[in-house]
Amino acid sequence: MKHLIAAACVAVASAGMAMAEPASGTWKTETSDTGAYLHVKIAPCGANVCGTITKVVGSDDTSSVGKPIIWDMKSKGSGSYSGGKIWAPDTDKTYRSKMSLSGNALKVSGCVGPICRGQTWTRLN
Repeated sequence: MKHLIAAACVAVASAGMAMAEPASGTWKTETSDTGAYLHVKIAPCGANVCGTITKVVGSDDTSSVGKPIIWDMKSKGSGSYSGGKIWAPDTDKTYRSKMSLSGNALKVSGCVGPICRGQTWTRLN
């Protein structure tokens, strides 16, 4: 019985820490050259952080809604994240990624070999 209680306490504590993830929430990507942008829901996924596209604004192509855009991102503390991947819908390429949180701005960048791209996303909620 003590083991069950201890396991329950650990599970509750872990859930509380996951809910307190600073990057959690909905983010607006930068606007593309065509005027379109995405809403991305970032949330804990296991021990890491993941992001899913929840909305496409300014484009009739909504095929990316529901698709993962960030996965396996590891929190390094102080709003820094690395070790994950990010998918760029405009090029259909996946990049090694890192993120940095500062207030309501999330700098997201990714690289494939020597080629890197980045954006600053704005928190919606």
